[in-house]
Amino acid sequence: MNMSLPLQMKIRESIPELRAMQRQHCELIGKRLQILIEIKKNEDKGGISKRDLSRITGINHNSIVKWRKQYLESGIEVLLSHGRKGFKQSKISSDEHKKIEARLKDPKNGLRGYKELMEWVENEFGKKINYTTLYEYVKRNFGTKIKVARKSHVKKDDKAVESFKKTLGKSVPLL
Repeated sequence: MNMSLPLQMKIRESIPELRAMQRQHCELIGKRLQILIEIKKNEDKGGISKRDLSRITGINHNSIVKWRKQYLESGIEVLLSHGRKGFKQSKISSDEHKKIEARLKDPKNGLRGYKELMEWVENEFGKKINYTTLYEYVKRNFGTKIKVARKSHVKKDDKAVESFKKTLGKSVPLL
């Protein structure tokens, strides 16, 4: 079986420097730095293969190949930046959030589902919001679920319900 030799790399930073950077950065960057630490540990032994690095760190060998190449071509600065932009601005403002919350918490609102809520949002705020976006938003912020208990009927007479409850125990004979 013919096996190639591990890639020979010279890591410019020391292990204490790499560990200090690892503590300062997020987990994603920390994994990249862990690869460099393991490579640095094995520099005197003739290098370490991507498979051994993968086994030691638990990181996929394809990621290891990509990160080693980035380090060799551009240095550590590229590995320390992950290129993620951050969070998107919410499509729903705080005023709209309050109105949606009031509508959802109103027991007589008459909403029967997310499509109806989507139509209400479109009519109320004049903006079209994707079904999944709205569903995830109300689920995350208000704890709603697709399958919920039926709401009270919008036109239900509360006085009739109270009188029914008062007379219910009297009209049914107990055995």
